[in-house]
Amino acid sequence: MKNLLIITPVKDSVAIAVEAITRVCESKKDSHYRVYNDYSLPESRTVLEHGSIMGYELINIEEFVDTPSPNYQFTLIDAQKAAIEFNAHLLIVESDVLVQPKTIDRLMELAEKEERCGMVAAITTDESGTINFPYLHIGQNVQGVVETRHRVSFCCSLLTNELLNRIDFKTLPPEKSWYDVRISKMSRKKGFRNLIDTDLKVVHIPHSSRPWKNEKYEHPIKYYFHKLTRKRDLI
Repeated sequence: MKNLLIITPVKDSVAIAVEAITRVCESKKDSHYRVYNDYSLPESRTVLEHGSIMGYELINIEEFVDTPSPNYQFTLIDAQKAAIEFNAHLLIVESDVLVQPKTIDRLMELAEKEERCGMVAAITTDESGTINFPYLHIGQNVQGVVETRHRVSFCCSLLTNELLNRIDFKTLPPEKSWYDVRISKMSRKKGFRNLIDTDLKVVHIPHSSRPWKNEKYEHPIKYYFHKLTRKRDLI
């Protein structure tokens, strides 16, 4: 799979991140794999540096920009540039997602087979196999590959090389957070199809890398106060 670049953005929660990264390393074959460390604590950075022996390239974002975390736009711009240079598709696996042995192969197969494919994603579930955020809008009994006009989450999603060559991540507003929403729309506007394989399941442990997001469910007033005052989690 030399025509595939895989990336995982990481912000602390290193125990879960390492498990997620290990799963990717075990099934990536000869694909190039980059882990973007977004200002994690020094002890987390040390773990990631030592773990690179598994077969990934570690990029410490603090060595390139001085803007505080999150730096998802930097990650996307850098990864897009590399994928285009490699003539590769781009697979994003977030640090709170556990792929299965067949996940990467299946996403590559769909990207190559489906006509006008812009984005294709695995469905996310909890550890019991029940579909969870961000795909709660999909029925538990839906089967097969479905085209969607909803956002395709970055949890475990492949962006085709054709799409990467038609859009520019530098146009993404740096003050926003939900880039998957915007890129999903950009893909559709360019005439691509966005797909979700409901039979291809990955375990998602929501917000393990950004625990403050749990405030939305546990302390909603506090969450929305921080959303406004700290200008984070903006769509």
